[in-house]
Amino acid sequence: MRIGELAGELGLNPRTIRYYETIGLLPAPERTGGNYRAYNSGDLERLRFIRAAQRLGLTLDEIREVLAFAERGEPPCGFVRERLRREVAAIDARIAELQALRSELADLEARAGRLPPPAEGEYCPLVHVNQDPGRARAAATSGIRTGKPRPAASLQMTATSEPAAGRPGRGGAGRR
Repeated sequence: MRIGELAGELGLNPRTIRYYETIGLLPAPERTGGNYRAYNSGDLERLRFIRAAQRLGLTLDEIREVLAFAERGEPPCGFVRERLRREVAAIDARIAELQALRSELADLEARAGRLPPPAEGEYCPLVHVNQDPGRARAAATSGIRTGKPRPAASLQMTATSEPAAGRPGRGGAGRR
């Protein structure tokens, strides 16, 4: 089967399949007389495995390692279980962060009705920039603007939280 057929079968972009070949996740396919890539059922199953592993949270590097275990004839399940344990722990930590943020946002929203509107040229008292948590807490309850503007990436949302750090970049097919 040609790359377009394979991509359509899996819901992938053909560039993603070529990328997987480039980084060694998928072996270079046979070529037809017209120099088209010719994929087989083994390639289809390997790509299905890659997609399933990505859905479980494995990075492309981790998937490469799992494939290497299999190619060496070694069982990769211990490696996969450890990665899944790490993924579950990361998800649990993220859920806890989101629950804390939700609680803070709900509290802040509940206090919003008691705050006076900002004076002309002042920031909204619900969002404060360039301040320490103690000043932010006092400002959030008093409506006082503190600090001077910083770039948007460094904004603090509430008295006690900063934007949660995102997880490091996950493996995936990207533009080349």
